[in-house]
Amino acid sequence: MSCDCQAAPPPPRADEDDAGCSAGESFALRVLGDDMQPEFNEGDIIVIEPDGVLKDGSFVLARLPDDGWTFRQLCVRGDAWALHALNPARTDLVDVPLADLSSVHGLVIQKTVPGRRKLGKSYL
Repeated sequence: MSCDCQAAPPPPRADEDDAGCSAGESFALRVLGDDMQPEFNEGDIIVIEPDGVLKDGSFVLARLPDDGWTFRQLCVRGDAWALHALNPARTDLVDVPLADLSSVHGLVIQKTVPGRRKLGKSYL
């Protein structure tokens, strides 16, 4: 699975950061690739809220043991959770089942398109 977000991991947690930053501080990443089209395009900036409330349909940043960081839609599949890529043209991308939500590290709360302020969108 390819990562759809900037390769850098999110900021360190408060207990790991000498500067004392809050673990709940929002941060931004740039979307890479086309896995999340048509909602998110390459180059869009997404704002992540680490302590956001998760629900079916939320866009999230997750860390998978074998694949690293990924940006996907959180979906309920039967009695379980899964990570879903939106792009219908990418038949190579399958839903990733989750045993629990511990791999989810943040909720997308906003999207901005650089240079196109009117195209921004809130996901709150």
